[in-house]
Amino acid sequence: MKTSLLLILLLSSLHLSSQSIHVDRKDISMPGTDRVKNVVDSALNKMIRKPLIHSASIAVVFNGKEYIGHYGELEEGKKNIPNNETIYEIGSLSKTLTGMLTVKAVQDRKLNIDDDVQKYLTESYPNLKFKDRPIQIKDLLSHTSGMPNMLPSEANPILQNFTDHDTPAKLNKLYQNYQKKDFLRDLHQVRIDTVPGYKYNYSSAGTQLMAAILEKVYNVDFEKLLTDYLSENMAIENTKINLSNLELQRLAVGYHSDNKVTTFPMPILPWGASGNIKSTLPDMVKYMRFLLQKNKATAEAYRPIVNFNPEFSVGYFWNIITENEKLGTYYLHHGGVPRSQCYIYIVPKYELGFFIITNQSGNNTASIMDEALIEIFDKIIKSNNRN
Repeated sequence: MKTSLLLILLLSSLHLSSQSIHVDRKDISMPGTDRVKNVVDSALNKMIRKPLIHSASIAVVFNGKEYIGHYGELEEGKKNIPNNETIYEIGSLSKTLTGMLTVKAVQDRKLNIDDDVQKYLTESYPNLKFKDRPIQIKDLLSHTSGMPNMLPSEANPILQNFTDHDTPAKLNKLYQNYQKKDFLRDLHQVRIDTVPGYKYNYSSAGTQLMAAILEKVYNVDFEKLLTDYLSENMAIENTKINLSNLELQRLAVGYHSDNKVTTFPMPILPWGASGNIKSTLPDMVKYMRFLLQKNKATAEAYRPIVNFNPEFSVGYFWNIITENEKLGTYYLHHGGVPRSQCYIYIVPKYELGFFIITNQSGNNTASIMDEALIEIFDKIIKSNNRN
């Protein structure tokens, strides 16, 4: 279990700890067994006592029941406990939603994942291929396109030094006026140095290009495509890219690296598909309930596009761990921005979904979440197996 978690950490886009903090038990909803509540409370209480961790929120869907818990303070000493109205930046979990929209486009017969991406681009991009093999849509979905992580290229060295205190300010300055037209201009400068479809190379730029294609085939703004899909299929109304002034007041503040002051949110990238979606814990519960359903949409989303080894493959932006000894086959993604990190897990074998998020983002944040999740998984599954 731990090996798989650490593997995904290495594959995440931004690899990217405070004294003991109290828990607001009044804000915990648990229309299910106290067993899950007690397990999660124990793990999250330990988590928020780790150095630099100020708060955490978690949502669990298990055997049709749900649990939402909020722990700690968003800002040390201010007693501003997160709650069900808190809006979080979910970072690269945005990619899984872009993947679901791509599933919709496939099932609507708007595109085929074997299509050359050039088919959907207005300008000519002869650079988006290696020799005679063009980048195909499936290469974007599986991070095997050979595209860089970010465009413009200046973003990549900034992210390589992610924990530097000036990284959030540098990102905000770089993307201050960076629009869709700028991305499409910079796309001409991309150089593909390997055959697409084989080598894993995590690419947020590839997700942005996928959003541009979705926008083209539907002739609808990407964010409207997203919010309409979520509303119609999951009754989700508080998950979006751009927030109103009132919604911005509910956006969680957060901490970057070991900086003791709160920092900037992630700047809005063109389309916002790779890391700019924001959500609430109740909305993430609805998303996990949808992801645990057995239907044509989820079957396609989880279909392996590229198998990298017997245990690891990638579907429609979903990381797939195959036939794990404890969990069976499960699906997950990590999300990270300068002031939050999160995980989502979908474990069909146990009808189990987890979403966990903290408003801190540094070198050790993912491993701290890993520790909490390992404890929760082990105790819930052992208890479930005894029953």
